[in-house]
Amino acid sequence: MLTPRHRRALTALASGVTLTGGGAALVAAWQAGMWGSLLGAAGIVVWTLALGCWIALRRAPPPAPALPARQAWPIAALLDQVPVPLLRIEGGDVRAINRAARALFVADDRIPLPPPALADPAAAHLRHAGRRWRIDAVHLSDGTRLAALIDIAAEEHAAQERAQDEMIDILGHELLNGLSPIVSLADSAVLAAARGDAMLGDILATLARRVEGLEGFTRAYRELARLPDPVVAPVALKEVADDLARLFAVRFGGQVALSVEAQGIATIDRDQMVQALWALLQNGAEAALAAPAPPRVALLIAVTDQLTITVRDSGAGISSSDRARVFRPFHTTKPGGSGIGLTLARRIARGHGGDLLLLDDGETMFRMTVAAIRHVDM
Repeated sequence: MLTPRHRRALTALASGVTLTGGGAALVAAWQAGMWGSLLGAAGIVVWTLALGCWIALRRAPPPAPALPARQAWPIAALLDQVPVPLLRIEGGDVRAINRAARALFVADDRIPLPPPALADPAAAHLRHAGRRWRIDAVHLSDGTRLAALIDIAAEEHAAQERAQDEMIDILGHELLNGLSPIVSLADSAVLAAARGDAMLGDILATLARRVEGLEGFTRAYRELARLPDPVVAPVALKEVADDLARLFAVRFGGQVALSVEAQGIATIDRDQMVQALWALLQNGAEAALAAPAPPRVALLIAVTDQLTITVRDSGAGISSSDRARVFRPFHTTKPGGSGIGLTLARRIARGHGGDLLLLDDGETMFRMTVAAIRHVDM
């Protein structure tokens, strides 16, 4: 495809050829006395000269304005709608990327007096506008950082709302499951009493057991919901392990083999920790008894820069569908189980500033870690 420059060059060449031919024809017609041809040749020459002058005087059109990159404006419009404040940080220069950041810092582009935490690449939190923010930053190769500010209070509130919704759903499900047979048994007892049925005693006994089960569920929920803050003190971990071993022998003696290894002193709430570890040991023993392999449970307690407690068993393991729900309150796969043992153990671990995790290494193993504790060697 010819460019405008090439078209103008070809037009000039054609005009030159036409003028040369028209001039020669004009001279030949003059010498031969051919006045009609002379007039026609003169008209061609004049038209060619006028066309050349018009092309020469014609100005090139101004260049079209540069358009933004094809993808630049959709991305900018999309980022502007993100509710999380987004910032571009280069040294001490901080610029707002989207509407949320401009509203937070009351700036159109460059933030004149940014908080010092934004200029510190190691800073993970920021307090601004009466709220606490978490700084999630991405470091680019040119030294620039792209940061998103996460409202910690809003994030915690959303997590609490989800937890409350889940708890309400669980309570409603469990209470309905417990009350439905009680109502049915009560109706049957009324009819049996009216007829003088000999089955009345059995119906009332079953009704009493269902009421007792519902009462046990309510007590379990109360225990889980009212867990007090830990009262910590230095505790010899071997004494804790020996107490647990004696309890285990009374409950599972002769059925499940238990190996224990513990040493050191940790600053913990002894009663709560024993309760959490007993829940783990009992869970492991019941799983080991249900498996074909020789039942065994191992308890390892070690203190380095943190307290680490590991409980493993020889059970068949936890299915992938149950792994995500194993710490869910009242979730259980055991007949007659309350479903609060593991939940309570995790709450106790987190109350001590640590956590309880289910590890995935081929066999069932729970690991509790408690950081930032004081300890001395035995």
